[in-house]
Amino acid sequence: MKTIPAALSPELRSGATAACDRPHPPPGLSWFIWSLGAVFYLIAFFHRLAPAVMTRELMQDFGISAAALGNLSAFYFYSYWLLQVPTGILADTWGPRRLLAGGAMATAAGAVLFALAPSLAWASAGRLLIGAGVSVSFVTCLKLAAHWFPAGHYSMISGILLVAGITGAVSAGVPLRLLVDGAGWRPVMLGAAAVTGALALLIWIKVRDDPRERGYASHAAAALPGAAGRRTPLAQLKEVFHHRNTVLLFFIPAGIVGAMLSFCGLWGVPFLTTHYGLSAAQAAFLTSGMMVCWALGSPFVGRLSERIGRRKAPMIVGHGLAAAGWAGILFSDRLPLAALAALMGVTGVLSASFNICWPLVKESAPLRLAGTISGVINMGIMLGPTLLQPAIGWVLDRHWQGLMDAGVRIYGIGAYRSAFALIMVWMLVSWFLIFFTRETYCRQQA
Repeated sequence: MKTIPAALSPELRSGATAACDRPHPPPGLSWFIWSLGAVFYLIAFFHRLAPAVMTRELMQDFGISAAALGNLSAFYFYSYWLLQVPTGILADTWGPRRLLAGGAMATAAGAVLFALAPSLAWASAGRLLIGAGVSVSFVTCLKLAAHWFPAGHYSMISGILLVAGITGAVSAGVPLRLLVDGAGWRPVMLGAAAVTGALALLIWIKVRDDPRERGYASHAAAALPGAAGRRTPLAQLKEVFHHRNTVLLFFIPAGIVGAMLSFCGLWGVPFLTTHYGLSAAQAAFLTSGMMVCWALGSPFVGRLSERIGRRKAPMIVGHGLAAAGWAGILFSDRLPLAALAALMGVTGVLSASFNICWPLVKESAPLRLAGTISGVINMGIMLGPTLLQPAIGWVLDRHWQGLMDAGVRIYGIGAYRSAFALIMVWMLVSWFLIFFTRETYCRQQA
């Protein structure tokens, strides 16, 4: 019989002792537990992209330029980025339930602060708190998946989780634009806060960290809760970065994610309204459609990777073709609208290749470090939009030619092309780094 770690609670020790005599949880229960975390991740994406369709309202209400707007939006990413490693460590020690419930409540409070903000400083504080709250959503969902589902489902579930996130992004597109047109952005943000607060309560009541807390056998036999917690956080981080893939994958996905969240999450709508003469709702429809294609491609690339038994090849091909697609979107002269929509859709699907980074990095380090390594990689991923959103705004302001419309700055196509060059540089650097990763052949290596 296996030795049961003393660090486990009596309830978990009892469950572990009888693990061989108990069945795994029914799929319906596993999906329900995990889906509550996935809904929170949906909300995280909603808040992440909400400023994209409210650029005019935010610039008018707070009297700000493109650089200030980019910084306001990026306050979400500042706290989100900084908390990824602590979140990963806490997911391995405290467990997902407490992090998810507390994060959802903090997100609700941040949304209230943002909605009621009388000035840019208060709005920035609200975005900062929202980012801190939702920072736990992705890592904890992966941690729940490792305990509530068989290992072979991990790649598929990470793809489905992105689908949930993109659903939130779509809700922050045309639907949010219509709600803002009808009720104003502040009441809509207050409504989002109420929904998030209710979710926090439901998570606390229903979610459990491990199936053994419900009397079932756990799928995380190789990573019993508490195993990572007996080591210091610094020791965990050192072990995580001991693996070459961790270092490389800290930077690689930031290229694609930075492009998607900087364009679809903030600067795509004003670019399309300026360059193509579209309305804000039409531009939001195109950027939302691109996000949908991104989501739909994620489970497909995960299955493709499993089927061919390779991780690197799909990432290299997908990332390289996505870079070519972005070049066409950002630097072509005015394309026919149908061609533009098709190119954005295909590029969205190709960009889903970044999602392979999750099974690749999971297979490159011990399972007991799943939370910590997920936090490290998500921190690297969010480095893309964290730096690109305000940097693009800064370049736009540097190339502004003095045009205004109803108190809002208007930027020419030359300014956008100069700013979007930052996206292409990061995309190409991250694509180059993929070649240096170590292939795992879809098997746990550590």
